[in-house]
Amino acid sequence: MAPPLRLGVNIDHVATIRNARGGDHPDPVRAAQIVAACGGDGITAHLREDRRHIRDDDLQRIQHATNLPLNLEMAATEEMLAIALAHNPHAACIVPEKREERTTEGGLDAAGQHNHLQPIVTQLKEAGIRVSLFIEAKEQQLDAALQLGVPVVEFHTGEYAHAHLDNQQERLAAELKRIADMAALAAKNGIEPHAGHGLTYENVQPIAAIPQLAELNIGHYLIGEAIFEGLEPAVLKMRELMDLAR
Repeated sequence: MAPPLRLGVNIDHVATIRNARGGDHPDPVRAAQIVAACGGDGITAHLREDRRHIRDDDLQRIQHATNLPLNLEMAATEEMLAIALAHNPHAACIVPEKREERTTEGGLDAAGQHNHLQPIVTQLKEAGIRVSLFIEAKEQQLDAALQLGVPVVEFHTGEYAHAHLDNQQERLAAELKRIADMAALAAKNGIEPHAGHGLTYENVQPIAAIPQLAELNIGHYLIGEAIFEGLEPAVLKMRELMDLAR
């Protein structure tokens, strides 16, 4: 029997709605408290260069409001490194970031950016922050993660989600196998594998059933569902589907 699978909830898009009008409502801190109250395992927040959703002051408020571990998604820049070191989150997930993108598009090229990433990874680790790389489920990228000495990788599931949405069964099966194979390889090499991006009620279970995966990070879909049914029911339903898959 596979071990329990953790659910990290990304609350960025509560802040997106807040920022659309300015002011303080809806407050992402309240979302973090709801997630904590209904059994979520962690809070994920992406502090972008353009501050389009999470703002700097949100980080400390989230940390003070709940006992859940904070996973800070961050670009590999000196600015974000300084912010991470100042706030000391439980984990920092290094993600690719382009100003013009709507959301993170694809995984980090850890293989091509080794020399840039190494000092950032080293400083985060020395500060006691658990470092993760958001990468494609490809052996070249996993090898780079091994060379960088990170304890965690998060596999980008966007292509899997697109294949499910387009009902492309052959592509869907291939993407699922690729993620499963790389999760097994990561675990074999002592790296804890996570996954996330584009996961929904409809497509989460095949991913959740991969026994080596330790955590899923899900945000946009849950915040969208929360508009119709509330955040607590949305988190509880996702939690149930993940548990059933195990």
